[in-house]
Amino acid sequence: MFDAILFPVIFTLLFVYVFGGSIGQSLGGGQHAYVQYVVPGLLAMMGMNMAQGVGTGFNTDFHTGVMDRFRSLPIGRGSVLIAKIVVEMMRMLVACAVLMVVGVLVGFDIHRWGGMFAAIGLSAVFGSALMWMFITLGVTMKSAQSVQAMGFLVLMPLQFGSSIFAPTRSMPGWLQNFTDYNPLSALADAARG
Repeated sequence: MFDAILFPVIFTLLFVYVFGGSIGQSLGGGQHAYVQYVVPGLLAMMGMNMAQGVGTGFNTDFHTGVMDRFRSLPIGRGSVLIAKIVVEMMRMLVACAVLMVVGVLVGFDIHRWGGMFAAIGLSAVFGSALMWMFITLGVTMKSAQSVQAMGFLVLMPLQFGSSIFAPTRSMPGWLQNFTDYNPLSALADAARG
């Protein structure tokens, strides 16, 4: 639970105060304009980062014998999977709430509350879809480190090759083509809308 609180605080403060002035100038409004740009992008990224932890945790559960103990109990087979998803979704919602609080403290303006809740809902749906993919990786990979490595190889280009942190108009043409098809760009742009 500690990472659900720490992640949004560190990323928000890091991007707003380190990159906010320079990228905000390109947006035409300085640091305040960048806060309005990056907080919805971080909201989109929240589900993705929480999903990776599910796969590594699930892999660890399989290799330490926790799943064998669950199989000996009179519970439904799918209940462990569903419980894992529900717990991670709660962690993600806590992280989104912390992100919104930190965002407001650094100057984020919420104009439409309904739109904000819709953006959180979109991020939750996207995060839950990714959680199922990472659970599959957690079951099939040999170690938790391999799940993390696979997640890193896939998620890092998706994160930084998107419109989460910076507008795409200044990127080279080939990268703009990549960001046009990047699901994180679509989610971040929808959250901004």
